[in-house]
Amino acid sequence: MNTFFSAFANSWRTKELRRKILVTVWLFVIFRIFAHVPIPGIDRVRLAQLFSQNQFLGLLDIFSGGTLVNFSVLALGLNPYINASIILQLLTIVFPKLEELSKEGDFGREKINQYTRFITVPLAVVQSIGMYMLLRNQGIVQTLNPLTLLSVVFTMTAGTLFVMWLGELITEYGVGNGISLLIFAGIVGRLPVTVFQTASVVTAESVTSMILFMGVAIVVIFGAVFMNEAVRRIPVHYARRVRGNKIYGGNMSYLPLRVNQAGVIPIIFAVSLVLLPSLLGGFLQQTQNPAFVGLGRMLTGLFNPTSISYNLIYFLLVIGFTYFYTAITFNPGKIAAEIQKHGGFIPGIRPGTPTSAYLNYILTRITLAGALFLGILAVFPSLARSVTGVSTLLVGGTGVLIVVSVVLETVKALEAQLVMRNYEGFLKE
Repeated sequence: MNTFFSAFANSWRTKELRRKILVTVWLFVIFRIFAHVPIPGIDRVRLAQLFSQNQFLGLLDIFSGGTLVNFSVLALGLNPYINASIILQLLTIVFPKLEELSKEGDFGREKINQYTRFITVPLAVVQSIGMYMLLRNQGIVQTLNPLTLLSVVFTMTAGTLFVMWLGELITEYGVGNGISLLIFAGIVGRLPVTVFQTASVVTAESVTSMILFMGVAIVVIFGAVFMNEAVRRIPVHYARRVRGNKIYGGNMSYLPLRVNQAGVIPIIFAVSLVLLPSLLGGFLQQTQNPAFVGLGRMLTGLFNPTSISYNLIYFLLVIGFTYFYTAITFNPGKIAAEIQKHGGFIPGIRPGTPTSAYLNYILTRITLAGALFLGILAVFPSLARSVTGVSTLLVGGTGVLIVVSVVLETVKALEAQLVMRNYEGFLKE
């Protein structure tokens, strides 16, 4: 925390960085203003009840920046863009041409960003139609006609593109990653509401539970910071090479392997999958077939978010998806080949295949710690609710991890800007 404030204070003294900070704040204000412009024809009370009962919609609301629960013109927020980014990242692993494009520096990144924008548009259309139909089935939207559907789909798709544009403006003219900062702003922007809701129902008996909850929250934040920054450093030595009268190499560096290599992606995949049976169960209970009704009740009871079975399956899915996503994003064989190509080796390990096997062994062990951490973080809201009895002041583990990651990333961006400007000043002198 001290590092954050010192980096912010030093940045504020620099004219150019102060301008970047003010641009970021101004774009935040624009985002929050549009987040409260509602789409007409929505029953707000029933909409709030639906989101309080559905964890999947709550997760979507996190990634929309808190705009989905209000069903504003920015209702979808960044969800289609995030989904498009994940899809394109997976396609990069499958198609070698996309992988080669991702290694072509700024040009390759710009082309991939352009492809991401193209994929975002149809995803936004599909998600807006699905959201409209969901609200229609819940009785939140009373009318159903082509003109209303077209206007809602157009508004929500345009809102997604507008938020995406704001994020890119922050990235280019502001501080840090704009998309991450907008999600961060949405999560933090909802905290005052939950605090006031909790304060309105606090009694003398619940004060102890509130204190216990705040203590648990501090421990969770500390754990998120620690695991987000934790790395296993693998020493790499480089052999000396003599070319003419010059000697190259002979130095030592470290290969950092992150404990939490997958970030929050496993939680997103797991919660999307574990909530499908309950949605299917609710649909089956509306049929006239007694067998389907019984199956629907069984699925709804088994995958009830407050049940032990639900949280256990959720926990195991997060662990499984952590290993899966780490496996497709980190290739020990390629890392070993790059180390061998530049004349490097890990002490005590032969180059080539043995190095790849060693890296895979180390990665499997440290990923277990990261997977267990993500699993506990995923089921943390249910655990905290059962231990403290406080149900209103709960920010999910996913939200905590996002906030911590964005704050650390922004601090590093500010420090990098300060170092660069100090270096430029030294050169001018």
